[in-house]
Amino acid sequence: MALSDIAAGIEVTTEQRDRGVASVDRTDEALADRLAGAADDLPCDAETAATLVERYAAGESIGDAGRAAGVAPITAAKTLHHVGEHVSPLSPTARDVVRDWLDGRVSRSEALALTGASEREFALGVYVETHEPSADAQAAAEGYLTSEDATGEKRASLGESVEAGDGLR
Repeated sequence: MALSDIAAGIEVTTEQRDRGVASVDRTDEALADRLAGAADDLPCDAETAATLVERYAAGESIGDAGRAAGVAPITAAKTLHHVGEHVSPLSPTARDVVRDWLDGRVSRSEALALTGASEREFALGVYVETHEPSADAQAAAEGYLTSEDATGEKRASLGESVEAGDGLR
């Protein structure tokens, strides 16, 4: 069996989302104040969401950032989903199975078995599939999860293992 036989009939059915150019918002307004306008879209209050996003942006895991903000890890993941972070624990194929379950084509137990996910992973995957990220929350957190110094910090941590590009011809 050749690779072409295996790939026969495969087609792309979704498109990649254009996220645009990363930007850094340097407004003086606190993140909690910016998120207050999207509070109705978030699974926690704006202050908690701000603490969560700040801790997550500082490099903490979703669970650790959630605990620091005083919410369960699943609530932390839902909040980060609303501000535009990819938090689905499911593979693209597993997400298709979840959509099949939501459309009534397979039973829940069958969908759970087909995804290979735990109950919590399945529940979060269902939440992500049934709730769109909040445009207001994304706008409020835009640029916050991108550090102006991220590239410089990464380059500094790599030391001289990163060569300057001016020697290329």
